[in-house]
This record gives sequence, structure tokens and C-alpha cells, in this order.
Amino acid sequence: MPAQRLDGRQLAAELEEVMAAAIASGLPRAGRPPGLAVLRVGDDPASGVYVANKEKACARVGLVSHGAHLDAATPQAEIEAKLRQLNQDPAVDGILVQLPVPDGLDDRSLLLELDPAKDADGLHPLNLGRLLRGEPGPRSCTPAGVMALLRSNGIDPAGKRAVVIGRSILVGQPMALMLQAANATVTVVHSRTADLAAHTREAEILVVAAGKPLMIGAEHVRPGAAVVDVGIHRKPEGGLCGDVRTAEVEPIASALSPVPGGVGPMTVTMLLLNTVRAWSQRFGLPDPAPGY
Repeated sequence: MPAQRLDGRQLAAELEEVMAAAIASGLPRAGRPPGLAVLRVGDDPASGVYVANKEKACARVGLVSHGAHLDAATPQAEIEAKLRQLNQDPAVDGILVQLPVPDGLDDRSLLLELDPAKDADGLHPLNLGRLLRGEPGPRSCTPAGVMALLRSNGIDPAGKRAVVIGRSILVGQPMALMLQAANATVTVVHSRTADLAAHTREAEILVVAAGKPLMIGAEHVRPGAAVVDVGIHRKPEGGLCGDVRTAEVEPIASALSPVPGGVGPMTVTMLLLNTVRAWSQRFGLPDPAPGY
């Protein structure tokens, strides 16, 4: 049997419809649609593509995009002042600092400037602390997207052995916390882990966020495991690949996320959901997508 496809495009489209309906029903009370501000500094080509995709998604759902694009030479103090301005803007419900920022800028200091209630990417230290404590707050978008994919496909982490490859603050660390909160038994492995395959073969749920193209193959996967590939890379010959060697793993896994079309669309969707949720809370509206 081929592995179940964890289709992020389909789920993203479904959640966009849910958010659009929530915005339409909440507009009479709120008096304005939700607003998302994406702050981009410099001209990183990949960032340009990501920001354009986010703006298109905003338009589809009914959010107003308050994007700001600053020159790479913009001083740190000026960028921080712009963030404080967005914090005070009553039309903005969510703010995202598009990473990476140019060399010479301190992204950690920029994130500290964010109003935690408007932190659309869930990366402010206060929101990461809320995640650790199991308290409500915006969640990191990529791991939240992984959890949404698992839930929508009937994969319950409770009681299962989960292994996360990667320990970044963007994906690996919050991913482990979310899986643990869902009652999985979680192991985090990384570049210094001895005998990586011995750990990953124990996983009933394997989340691969290693950042290395085609790193994980059949020898790393337990038969019947659900495998979520967070990586995305451009191949020299053209096209995209993830961290997983799909052709090897698909016959072994019970479920597998494709690249592209798996986790990627969900990251953008959860960014929008964090923003719509903040807007709903501000105006006393129901949660737009309970359970996600």
C-alpha cells in the first residue's frame, strides 16, 4: 500500500475557507478586517517569493496586508522603530519579521521589539515560554502546521514515540514541545547525535527538519511510521526536494508529506490563522478554527 499523502495544499485551502467565513461573519462587529504586517529587510530572493505568497494568501482570505520593505542598509534602530510603530497601529493584528535579515542586523533584538500579542510567527520569547508552559498564545507556524496535518489525517500523537530531527528555535524545539503537549514521548536528535538511525527507527512519528537535502532514507524509518518532511531545497538540476528520499521512504511509511505541497503551504496558513485569531480575540469573536 502506498503511504498516505499528508496534503498540505488541500488542508491549507480548507482552512482558508474557514478563515474567510470567520472574517465575513465578524466584520460587522469588528468594523475592519484583520491586518498582517510583514516586515522585510533587504532583497533576499527567497524572502521575496515567500512575502509575495503571503500577500496572495492574505488577499484570498480577506486580510489586509500592511507590508513594509526596507533597504538592506537600514540601521537596526530604524527597523526597531518601525516595529514599534506597527505595534501601535490599530489596523495591524499580526506582525512578521521576515527571516533571514541581512548580515549585521540582530534578529533576536528585532523579535524582542514585537508586541507578543501581535507576534504572528510565535517566536517572541514570551510566546515560546507560553508554549513551554502549555498556556494559550500564538504558536510557531511551521510546527503548528505539522500538528494540523497530523490531526486532519487522523494521526494522534498520544502514546506514540515521536522523533524530531533538528533542534532549531524555528522548528525543532517548538515541534518537540507541541508533540509532547499532545502526549507523545519525544526524542530530539541532531547533528551531534551518535547513530542517528538507531533513534529514528524507533519513531512512530518522524519529523525531519534537518535542513540537509535527501538526508533521510529507508534505513532511518520504522515500517509504518508517519514521516513529515519539513525540508525544502532547490536541486542543481532543477525542481525541489526535501530532507527525505521520498522514493525510498514511501513504500515503508504509513504516511508521508510531499515536497512541495506538504508542510510549506501550512506554514503560510498558520501565519494567517495566528493573525485572524488575534483579531478575533481583540473583538471578542469566536475562535476561527478550534483545534488548530
